[in-house]
Amino acid sequence: MSEVHVEAHSSPIKTPKQLIIVILASLLVPITIIVMLSQLLTTGVNTNKTNPAMSDAAVAARLKPVGQIEVTDPNAPVVVKTGKQVVDSVCGTCHASGVLSAPKTGDKGAWGKLISRGLPNLTQSAIKGIRNMPARGGNPDLTDIELARAVAYMANQAGANFKEPEAAPAAAPAKKK
Repeated sequence: MSEVHVEAHSSPIKTPKQLIIVILASLLVPITIIVMLSQLLTTGVNTNKTNPAMSDAAVAARLKPVGQIEVTDPNAPVVVKTGKQVVDSVCGTCHASGVLSAPKTGDKGAWGKLISRGLPNLTQSAIKGIRNMPARGGNPDLTDIELARAVAYMANQAGANFKEPEAAPAAAPAKKK
Protein backbone atom coordinates (compact mmCIF):
# COMPACT_ATOMS: atom_id res chain seq x y z
CA MET A 1 0.00 0.00 0.00
CA SER A 2 0.96 3.49 -0.46
CA GLU A 3 1.87 5.68 2.37
CA VAL A 4 -0.18 8.76 3.15
CA HIS A 5 2.01 11.66 3.81
CA VAL A 6 0.35 14.50 5.78
CA GLU A 7 2.30 17.63 6.52
CA ALA A 8 1.42 19.63 9.58
CA HIS A 9 0.71 23.32 9.23
CA SER A 10 3.70 25.32 10.35
CA SER A 11 3.64 28.88 11.71
CA PRO A 12 6.27 31.55 11.06
CA ILE A 13 6.16 32.30 14.81
CA LYS A 14 8.27 29.65 16.44
CA THR A 15 9.13 31.10 19.85
CA PRO A 16 7.26 33.03 22.55
CA LYS A 17 9.59 36.00 21.95
CA GLN A 18 8.48 36.22 18.32
CA LEU A 19 4.84 36.04 19.44
CA ILE A 20 5.29 38.97 21.82
CA ILE A 21 7.01 41.04 19.10
CA VAL A 22 4.18 40.40 16.62
CA ILE A 23 1.48 41.32 19.17
CA LEU A 24 3.28 44.56 20.15
CA ALA A 25 3.84 45.50 16.48
CA SER A 26 0.19 44.88 15.64
CA LEU A 27 -0.78 47.34 18.39
CA LEU A 28 1.92 49.98 17.94
CA VAL A 29 1.82 50.35 14.14
CA PRO A 30 -1.89 51.35 13.92
CA ILE A 31 -1.56 53.63 16.95
CA THR A 32 1.46 55.36 15.38
CA ILE A 33 -0.41 55.83 12.09
CA ILE A 34 -3.44 57.27 13.91
CA VAL A 35 -1.26 59.73 15.87
CA MET A 36 0.54 60.87 12.70
CA LEU A 37 -2.76 61.41 10.85
CA SER A 38 -4.23 63.38 13.75
CA GLN A 39 -1.13 65.60 13.86
CA LEU A 40 -1.38 66.19 10.13
CA LEU A 41 -5.05 67.14 10.32
CA THR A 42 -4.78 69.39 13.36
CA THR A 43 -1.61 71.28 12.44
CA GLY A 44 -2.05 71.34 8.68
CA VAL A 45 0.61 71.33 6.01
CA ASN A 46 2.76 74.37 5.31
CA THR A 47 1.91 74.88 1.64
CA ASN A 48 3.75 78.19 1.29
CA LYS A 49 6.92 76.41 0.24
CA THR A 50 5.28 74.06 -2.23
CA ASN A 51 2.48 76.25 -3.57
CA PRO A 52 3.14 80.00 -3.98
CA ALA A 53 -0.57 80.62 -4.63
CA MET A 54 -1.25 79.72 -1.00
CA SER A 55 1.33 82.10 0.49
CA ASP A 56 0.08 84.71 2.92
CA ALA A 57 0.76 87.52 0.43
CA ALA A 58 -1.12 85.77 -2.39
CA VAL A 59 -4.12 85.04 -0.18
CA ALA A 60 -4.18 88.64 1.07
CA ALA A 61 -4.07 89.91 -2.53
CA ARG A 62 -7.07 87.75 -3.44
CA LEU A 63 -9.00 88.94 -0.40
CA LYS A 64 -8.25 92.61 -1.08
CA PRO A 65 -11.38 94.74 -1.53
CA VAL A 66 -12.45 95.52 -5.10
CA GLY A 67 -12.49 99.27 -4.57
CA GLN A 68 -10.79 101.68 -2.28
CA ILE A 69 -11.23 105.27 -1.28
CA GLU A 70 -8.48 107.72 -2.07
CA VAL A 71 -8.39 111.07 -0.38
CA THR A 72 -6.59 113.62 -2.51
CA ASP A 73 -5.92 117.29 -2.19
CA PRO A 74 -7.92 119.15 -4.86
CA ASN A 75 -5.31 121.91 -4.81
CA ALA A 76 -2.43 119.51 -5.46
CA PRO A 77 -0.75 119.92 -8.84
CA VAL A 78 -1.83 117.40 -11.49
CA VAL A 79 1.00 115.18 -12.66
CA VAL A 80 0.82 114.59 -16.40
CA LYS A 81 2.36 111.34 -17.61
CA THR A 82 5.06 111.29 -20.25
CA GLY A 83 4.54 109.55 -23.57
CA LYS A 84 6.76 106.65 -22.51
CA GLN A 85 4.80 106.18 -19.27
CA VAL A 86 1.48 106.05 -21.16
CA VAL A 87 2.86 103.66 -23.79
CA ASP A 88 4.33 101.37 -21.12
CA SER A 89 1.15 101.30 -19.04
CA VAL A 90 -1.61 101.37 -21.67
CA CYS A 91 -0.62 101.44 -25.34
CA GLY A 92 2.10 98.80 -25.14
CA THR A 93 -0.48 96.10 -24.48
CA CYS A 94 -1.37 96.06 -28.18
CA HIS A 95 1.33 98.10 -29.90
CA ALA A 96 4.28 96.13 -28.46
CA SER A 97 3.16 92.88 -30.09
CA GLY A 98 0.88 94.10 -32.89
CA VAL A 99 -2.31 92.61 -31.43
CA LEU A 100 -5.44 93.19 -33.58
CA SER A 101 -3.35 94.72 -36.41
CA ALA A 102 -2.04 97.53 -34.20
CA PRO A 103 1.13 99.04 -35.70
CA LYS A 104 4.07 97.78 -33.64
CA THR A 105 6.12 100.34 -31.79
CA GLY A 106 9.26 100.99 -33.84
CA ASP A 107 7.91 99.43 -37.07
CA LYS A 108 8.88 102.06 -39.67
CA GLY A 109 6.82 100.41 -42.42
CA ALA A 110 3.57 100.38 -40.44
CA TRP A 111 4.07 103.84 -38.93
CA GLY A 112 5.34 105.48 -42.15
CA LYS A 113 1.84 105.97 -43.59
CA LEU A 114 0.50 107.13 -40.23
CA ILE A 115 3.30 109.64 -39.60
CA SER A 116 2.45 111.41 -42.85
CA ARG A 117 -1.00 112.21 -41.41
CA GLY A 118 0.58 114.41 -38.73
CA LEU A 119 0.48 114.45 -34.95
CA PRO A 120 -2.87 116.31 -34.55
CA ASN A 121 -4.68 113.84 -36.83
CA LEU A 122 -3.11 110.79 -35.13
CA THR A 123 -3.97 112.21 -31.72
CA GLN A 124 -7.62 112.68 -32.71
CA SER A 125 -7.74 109.08 -33.92
CA ALA A 126 -6.34 107.93 -30.57
CA ILE A 127 -8.88 110.06 -28.67
CA LYS A 128 -11.90 108.84 -30.68
CA GLY A 129 -10.65 105.32 -31.37
CA ILE A 130 -9.94 103.83 -34.78
CA ARG A 131 -10.53 100.35 -36.23
CA ASN A 132 -9.94 97.86 -33.38
CA MET A 133 -8.53 100.47 -31.01
CA PRO A 134 -11.02 101.74 -28.42
CA ALA A 135 -11.32 105.44 -27.60
CA ARG A 136 -8.40 106.68 -25.49
CA GLY A 137 -6.75 103.29 -25.86
CA GLY A 138 -9.33 101.84 -23.48
CA ASN A 139 -8.32 104.09 -20.58
CA PRO A 140 -10.83 106.95 -20.13
CA ASP A 141 -8.61 108.55 -17.46
CA LEU A 142 -5.98 109.60 -20.01
CA THR A 143 -6.00 113.29 -20.87
CA ASP A 144 -5.67 114.62 -24.41
CA ILE A 145 -2.12 115.80 -23.64
CA GLU A 146 -1.12 112.37 -22.34
CA LEU A 147 -2.53 110.71 -25.45
CA ALA A 148 -0.73 113.18 -27.72
CA ARG A 149 2.50 112.48 -25.85
CA ALA A 150 2.01 108.72 -26.27
CA VAL A 151 1.32 109.08 -30.00
CA ALA A 152 4.39 111.29 -30.43
CA TYR A 153 6.53 108.83 -28.49
CA MET A 154 5.42 105.82 -30.57
CA ALA A 155 5.72 107.71 -33.86
CA ASN A 156 9.20 108.95 -32.92
CA GLN A 157 10.24 105.35 -32.24
CA ALA A 158 9.43 104.64 -35.90
CA GLY A 159 11.37 107.60 -37.29
CA ALA A 160 9.05 110.60 -36.90
CA ASN A 161 10.33 113.85 -35.45
CA PHE A 162 7.26 114.96 -33.49
CA LYS A 163 7.74 117.20 -30.49
CA GLU A 164 6.07 115.85 -27.38
CA PRO A 165 3.33 118.35 -26.41
CA GLU A 166 3.87 120.38 -23.28
CA ALA A 167 1.35 120.17 -20.47
CA ALA A 168 -0.81 123.22 -19.95
CA PRO A 169 0.33 125.20 -16.92
CA ALA A 170 -1.64 124.30 -13.85
CA ALA A 171 -4.02 126.94 -12.59
CA ALA A 172 -3.00 128.48 -9.30
CA PRO A 173 -5.17 127.37 -6.41
CA ALA A 174 -7.76 129.90 -5.33
CA LYS A 175 -6.82 131.84 -2.22
CA LYS A 176 -9.21 131.71 0.67
CA LYS A 177 -10.31 134.98 2.24
